[in-house]
Amino acid sequence: MLKNLLTVGGWTMLSRILGLVRDQLLAAFMGVGPLQDAYQVAFRLPNMFRRLFGEGAFNAAFVPLFSSVLTREGPVEAREFARRALGGMLVWLCFLCILGEIFMPEVVRIIAPGFVTDGYRYDLGIALSRITFPYLVLICAAALVAGVLNSLHKFSVAAAAYVTFNLVGIVAIIFVSPFMPNVAYAAAWGVTASGVVQLGLLLWACHKAGCGLWPLMPRMTARMRLLIRRMVPGLVGSGVGQINLTIDTIIATLLPSGSVSLMYFADRINQLPLGVLGAAAGTTLLPVLTRHLAAGEHAKAHHAQNRSLSYVLLLTLPSVAGLLVLSGPIMIVLFSHGAFTDQDALRSARALCAYAIGLPAFVMVKVLSPAFFARGDTKTPVYIGVLVLVINLIFNLLLMKPLVYMGPPLASSLAAFLNVSLLAFFLKKRGALTLDFQTKRTSLLACVSAAGMAAGLVCASSLLHFPSMFLTRVIWLCGMVSLGSVIYAIFLHFFKLADFASILTSVRRRVSMKS
Repeated sequence: MLKNLLTVGGWTMLSRILGLVRDQLLAAFMGVGPLQDAYQVAFRLPNMFRRLFGEGAFNAAFVPLFSSVLTREGPVEAREFARRALGGMLVWLCFLCILGEIFMPEVVRIIAPGFVTDGYRYDLGIALSRITFPYLVLICAAALVAGVLNSLHKFSVAAAAYVTFNLVGIVAIIFVSPFMPNVAYAAAWGVTASGVVQLGLLLWACHKAGCGLWPLMPRMTARMRLLIRRMVPGLVGSGVGQINLTIDTIIATLLPSGSVSLMYFADRINQLPLGVLGAAAGTTLLPVLTRHLAAGEHAKAHHAQNRSLSYVLLLTLPSVAGLLVLSGPIMIVLFSHGAFTDQDALRSARALCAYAIGLPAFVMVKVLSPAFFARGDTKTPVYIGVLVLVINLIFNLLLMKPLVYMGPPLASSLAAFLNVSLLAFFLKKRGALTLDFQTKRTSLLACVSAAGMAAGLVCASSLLHFPSMFLTRVIWLCGMVSLGSVIYAIFLHFFKLADFASILTSVRRRVSMKS
């Protein structure tokens, strides 16, 4: 379990690092303002549908079904089911894409109501959204193919394919921009082109794994009906986090110009630990839980979920501490270049703190949700999701004026804690979540360790002030991150949560075996 989590997490980390480079280029070329706002809204639209239809509801319903068919009826039947599902998805999404292209002005009015009073942002938002919207079809199909690979335990191949999104985006920004009206157009075309590359690589990987997925015409078989019944309610349940972020974007368009951009760059840093740990845990846990439950191994299913919770909390809590203490220096070092000023970075850092508060809850939702999906229950997350959406909207409306661009991030964090609390409550009530002593102990001591790390960083940063030169700033930040890691490691070793001597011995043994 840990090996699979680290494998997916490693590839996801590489993707996030390349994504950071891509975001740095976007910040340097476009800064904070109307151009950046319009591009971010154009990218938010297909990304929202990707999370809902691809990585969210469809994957949550498809992976358990595919894994069950694979286990009980063999690879031939499973492959037939996957090809039918892919065909049905493509027909539906192509229809949705055509409608979106036709009615894009109305769509932008809904998702970015604040653009309507600004003709430049509104027209640019429509043009860019029409370029990026086909990415919806490509990446949702890619998510299905990746789900098949994950069910076949080809985790690294599926995770590695997503690295190409940022690679293609970087190439587009640097080399295609001179041939476009502005950088935003080049970045938008890069989004769609990356979808073509990702889907092609994943289809090739499936073919190499002996499970070629040429789509078949959709047919309403019993399995397809079951898939739809499980998927439709999951559109809200599994995608509540993304819907909340979309609400944040809608609210941000009503705030002063640049608010969308400030929130975006803050969220991108917050997504580094969230994407690496949350996505890795959810991706690897769902097929494992499904397999154990299909075999009647309930004790093993509980054990897998407890270990996932322990692992992600051990790795998430120090991230929260570091982001809260070092948010300003992080945003300045990473983004304060070109058109993105130090003042912009500090404003975005405040939004980052608001997002970081909810980071543990965002990650735990990724761990708890598969427990419902693996049991074929997509209805309960729907009811929870609807309530969380309403509460998030209320928080947004209450906080948007007094906190401006910090209001929506804080609203999302508060809603995430409500979400994870309700998920845990219903799982425990049904006997699907039983926290053992080791998990409770690890969680409590990890909180203490992260608090100690934060205190150490506050003391160190008060003694060693943030410098003014870029190179010394980089050295200062690297030093603080290293110091925080050492402090946290000392706490983990003191509490016997990690035996670094054994880990080092294991690493040396593996290196010697490979050499």
